Amino acid sequence: MKSWGGGEKFYLENAVGFKEKGYNTLVACDDHSILSQKIFSHDLAKLSVNNVKNLSFLNPFRIYKVYLLLAENNIDTLIFSTSQDLKLGGIAAKLARVNKIIYRRGLAHPIRGSFLNKFLLKHVITHIFANSEETKRTIRENLRSQIPENKITVLYNGIKTNKVDTETQLEEIKRSNPKEIILGNAGRLSKQKGQILLLDLANVLLQKKIPFKLYIAGTGELQNELEREIKNRNLQETVILMGFVKNIDAFMNSIDIFLLSSIWEGFGYVLVEAMMHSKPIVAFKITSNPEIVIHEKTGFLVDYPNMDDFAYQTFRLIENPQLRKEMGAYGLSRVKEKFQLEDSISQLEQYLSQ
Repeated sequence: MKSWGGGEKFYLENAVGFKEKGYNTLVACDDHSILSQKIFSHDLAKLSVNNVKNLSFLNPFRIYKVYLLLAENNIDTLIFSTSQDLKLGGIAAKLARVNKIIYRRGLAHPIRGSFLNKFLLKHVITHIFANSEETKRTIRENLRSQIPENKITVLYNGIKTNKVDTETQLEEIKRSNPKEIILGNAGRLSKQKGQILLLDLANVLLQKKIPFKLYIAGTGELQNELEREIKNRNLQETVILMGFVKNIDAFMNSIDIFLLSSIWEGFGYVLVEAMMHSKPIVAFKITSNPEIVIHEKTGFLVDYPNMDDFAYQTFRLIENPQLRKEMGAYGLSRVKEKFQLEDSISQLEQYLSQ
């Protein structure tokens, strides 16, 4: 893929981890993708699979080309995530007699019960793993007869707890005065991520005369709409769209509270990143969020789309620095206990060896 998100991060970090364990690891991706650039900097071997579309599997020459890549490189285990890779890669892997053909599902959305999906998941895919219990539930929603529950394993994403920068801050994020609170959100600017709802929150905080700034990191198709709404609501001084932020550690270090306005998540990796930096969370109680955030321990989970309660819980954290500190500390300990990258890679290694 040409974008960068949780899926691409998963493949990069696991490829590096398995290479360090002595495995012969190759990453198949588009030559023009961000993932391609990053694997080059990590000296990882790459297989070029360019411009894969949803209907690419209908082209026998595309299938044959992927088949040759898999066969010539003696691929024993293939892991992919997207629907287009499921179709093209799954068929090619079956023809190449790849031993383990694994579908990693990262979206907490039901899979369409089409004939092709049913066939692939029952007769081609050998293993399925999901990034959350909620994702596992949605995988089987339309496909219970094709996918027995014991065919799906839940493996959470992990984070490098021993290599996190907890000191560096972004120069662009500045307080107008010592009492000003810094709120943060990071993710693709899209309807799924729900950043438009944060403008409602900003209006409430302004009415309460609370000194704050809200920094939103990310790019996406909702950017123009957000820019217009910020201007229409006269929020230019308090809501700042930062665009793509390369150093997410520095971003998290610079904020006081992390807000996630997503209306669904397969696995909210950004929540783990915020907790790793000891930041309290306010998010909706949707899909996999309750598997990461413990309500009233590491943050607050609010019924969607109750923005009044969202604002109230944010206000509680703004008014109580000690509560922010306690929730942040609890969040950090939870990440170290449950979401360490080293543990995640070891669990995947054990899963693949079965």
